[in-house]
Amino acid sequence: MPRPQSDIDARIVEAARSRFLHEGVDGASLRSIARDAGTSIGMVYYYFKTKDDLFLAVIETAYRGLMVDFSAALAGDVTPEQRLTRLFERIARLDEREFEVIRLVMREALVSSTRLGKVARRFEQGHIPLLLRTLQDGIQAGRFSTQVPLPALLVATVALGFLPQVAHRLVSQAGLPVASLLPSREQTASVLGDVLLHGIAAEPRPRKP
Repeated sequence: MPRPQSDIDARIVEAARSRFLHEGVDGASLRSIARDAGTSIGMVYYYFKTKDDLFLAVIETAYRGLMVDFSAALAGDVTPEQRLTRLFERIARLDEREFEVIRLVMREALVSSTRLGKVARRFEQGHIPLLLRTLQDGIQAGRFSTQVPLPALLVATVALGFLPQVAHRLVSQAGLPVASLLPSREQTASVLGDVLLHGIAAEPRPRKP
């Protein structure tokens, strides 16, 4: 039976996003989410069979838009280095809703291996293949090192692209004294991209035989 046209599911997702951010997925009550959404718990179960389904729906509200921009950033119209630069620049421009969802993903991934697996499977259908293709193109073109395994390149790209930007936001939001010393998020993206592509060594390290 098709679901009726309604904004109830969107209201439920929005209410869940707020509750999950403040209380965690496990701590949030579906009854409270239903109340915040102005509907019944029966309607919550009608649209979302489990709380994890609702969690994934919350992620999807931000991830769909990000995927459009990530796909454009990693399109093969420029060199692999330029693609990664565009990706890092887009990450620096995360809006508040996108940032909140990333925080939620990171927190829940640490506390639930089940949710981590579900999020990982979603990412494997999203930006991860785009990143792998970019890195493989760079290797094949001789622009990226063949001495670094592809999985290590992927981890380094994700870690440098996302984690420092998350830390930058958290430090700034907390009003810590060090916040005044931080470069802008855009400058941070540029520096991190340079670190990824060129490293931090003052001189090239000799290769092991």
